[in-house]
Amino acid sequence: MVHQMKLIEEMFEKIKNKEKKVEIRLFDEKRQKIKEGDIIIFSKLPKLNETLKVKVFNLKKFNTFKEMFKTLPKDIYGYKDISLEKFLSMIYEIYSIKQEKKYGVLVIEISNL
Repeated sequence: MVHQMKLIEEMFEKIKNKEKKVEIRLFDEKRQKIKEGDIIIFSKLPKLNETLKVKVFNLKKFNTFKEMFKTLPKDIYGYKDISLEKFLSMIYEIYSIKQEKKYGVLVIEISNL
């Protein structure tokens, strides 16, 4: 199955340059359809005129972003040195704590095609 997602420019470039090995999303209805072996086509915001195709090779579910951050190595997110506080502040600019509690977190391990 092929999934379409949008990414801010910084994260798009990190995946493109293989600096970021995962995509982090809420485990909402749309993401619950993702399976290992699926393809994701990322479109770069804001113009959506550049795309990047990746393959899903693993999925990990967590209750919270904090649990995820403390479990997985930092470098897979595209950052070598980032504090938990900074990471959470960035995440909570995108997702609310209410959404996090409702859906949980999905870490999508990807490889560039």
